[in-house]
Amino acid sequence: MTDLDVLIRDKNGLTELLRVAWRDLANPLLTPFERREARNQIDQYSAELRRQLQRIESERGALPRQSLENNTGRRSDQPRARLVGRETKGE
Repeated sequence: MTDLDVLIRDKNGLTELLRVAWRDLANPLLTPFERREARNQIDQYSAELRRQLQRIESERGALPRQSLENNTGRRSDQPRARLVGRETKGE
């Protein structure tokens, strides 16, 4: 597994932890202390998720740009202009 794959897997795990923490916070049977603890967990998971997303972004930025096509300097995510017209045969 590459470093990027590990970072993405960790990000997915943190996202799931956040989802569960929010679901727990919605429980009407929680005591005030348990609510405070759930909010603290949400804050902690959110901060770690932000750090993880920054790591993913920096890891992606470190990868060489392989999307250049035919040494034209154009990236593949840029739209290409295409002329669409009526095809004329035999005219």
